[in-house]
Amino acid sequence: MDMNPFRTLVRTEGVRLYRDLPWRRTRDPYEIWLSEVMLQQTQVARVETRWVEWLDRFPSVFALAEAGTAEVLAAWQGMGYNRRALALKAAAEQIAFDCDGVFPTEVKELVALPGIGPATAQGIRAFAFDLPGVYLETNVRTVVLHHLFPDVPSVPDKELVPIVEATCPAGLDSFETSIDVDGGSLGAYAVPQDEDDTPRSWYYAMLDYGAYLKKTVPNPSRRAKAYTRQSKFEGSRRQKRAEIVRMLLAAGELGEGMDAPSVHAALCASERDAGRAPVERELVESILSDLEREGFCCENEGVWRIA
Repeated sequence: MDMNPFRTLVRTEGVRLYRDLPWRRTRDPYEIWLSEVMLQQTQVARVETRWVEWLDRFPSVFALAEAGTAEVLAAWQGMGYNRRALALKAAAEQIAFDCDGVFPTEVKELVALPGIGPATAQGIRAFAFDLPGVYLETNVRTVVLHHLFPDVPSVPDKELVPIVEATCPAGLDSFETSIDVDGGSLGAYAVPQDEDDTPRSWYYAMLDYGAYLKKTVPNPSRRAKAYTRQSKFEGSRRQKRAEIVRMLLAAGELGEGMDAPSVHAALCASERDAGRAPVERELVESILSDLEREGFCCENEGVWRIA
């Protein structure tokens, strides 16, 4: 199939719909990695503010690696999924101390870092290094499903991956080579249509066009087999975990910790204030145990503190 008409359409829409976001004004892999992680299940408008605030506090991968866990978690509050903050710090430590602050560029090396999956790895590769690859993210899925799988339900990623790969341009060094190529692909990737047709610009176009489609047509990404509706947060175990982390952070700012009965009483009070029933002590103990195992907090002589 000749994908050039599809590629031309996406590139045209990308120019029309381009969003001048702050992380698009840099090629620093640390700053781009941070934006990729923050944008997971967080609205773009919120990330625009929090991304700048985070970089003011942790301006480099070394600054993040050397920061304390409590400081990192405090800076992350309000972003949701505190595990992302711990993974950021753990990966920063590896990059800073094992790689001398130099980000790897290969997918295999990137996904070996805590919290970095294939999509985040390719986001770093495309936006920091202009390297081609499969960036299978929700807005990219939306574009592919809308144009190439109309009305097809439950499309598995294995059918999307070859298309995403074949439509990504081959990269900066391939434009002169592509002039002599007869056909629509250069290896696994597309022949660049011109010198501005790079992995970085291509995926920005896919993201912006996909975001537009989700606002103007019934969300095509819901027809992906990988699509899952986010579970309700309020009243969930996840919400209670986040509340306990906030309690321990607040206690830590006062130089104090909390014993399990105090955590239980405070969480029950918070639940009552929200119009929900008090929680069982066993649930609190289970959550504290999970948080300890995951590296959020530690217990010493019956007192819990952020690790």
